[in-house]
Amino acid sequence: MKEVDIKKMGITFAFALIIWFIPIPKGVLPEAWHLFAIFAATILGIILKAAPMGTMCMLAIGFTAFTQVLAPGNASLSITKSLSGFGDKVIWLIGISFFIARGFIKTGLGNRIAFIFIKIFGKSSLGLAYGLGLADVCLAPAIPSNTARGGGIIYPIMKSMAISFGSLPEDPSTHKKSVHI
Repeated sequence: MKEVDIKKMGITFAFALIIWFIPIPKGVLPEAWHLFAIFAATILGIILKAAPMGTMCMLAIGFTAFTQVLAPGNASLSITKSLSGFGDKVIWLIGISFFIARGFIKTGLGNRIAFIFIKIFGKSSLGLAYGLGLADVCLAPAIPSNTARGGGIIYPIMKSMAISFGSLPEDPSTHKKSVHI
């Protein structure tokens, strides 16, 4: 499990405070400016890897509710508004597809499916690309979200195929032109 880097978290928090307390530009509501401070600090924390992305996002939601920037003076409404994004069906569809993708990776199902694609379409890298395109088309009626389908299902399969062909991100193999089996 990844840990929180206290130094980087301190930098992130200091960045949020700097934005929070600098003069608010004309035409911008104070609540909007404070929400921007939380958002910008969250992005910085993710970039610096102060904590895992999920932790950074949960901290941002907590600070948004705690500071009541979405509903000044009304704590219960602030919490409700801070959590309102979780009420959207599309968000849950995308989230669940990423949970399924994690299951594909942990159980090795992504590898098995990749090897089936390799067996059927694996005469060349172009054939593999067409195979993935066909898989995407077949899944489209069942999973209407492009993000959920591409990031949650197709990506793990594609990654498994790339690894099985020996193409690794930090390896000179990334410059391979074509694969013929």
